[in-house]
Amino acid sequence: MRINQNCKVREIAGENVVIMQGRNGADLTQIITLNESALILWQALSGSDFEVEDAQRVLTENFEVDDATALRDAQQWVERMRECKLIE
Repeated sequence: MRINQNCKVREIAGENVVIMQGRNGADLTQIITLNESALILWQALSGSDFEVEDAQRVLTENFEVDDATALRDAQQWVERMRECKLIE
């Protein structure tokens, strides 16, 4: 899987917001913000193909979390990204 390259993260009013570039008739009722861990995952995995285990590795490298918790959190992150159509 891969993060949609038409999506960029911008800081707006202290929040990290996903901007979908190049979409005609964009639905402006949906705002996607990233918390600290989601932003770290985005930055680490953007621009390359990755698997859930890659996201798990990023979490264990950046946070004091065991492998099982990191895997669960990585799976949840991927699912939310898919729901928001941010992963291709």
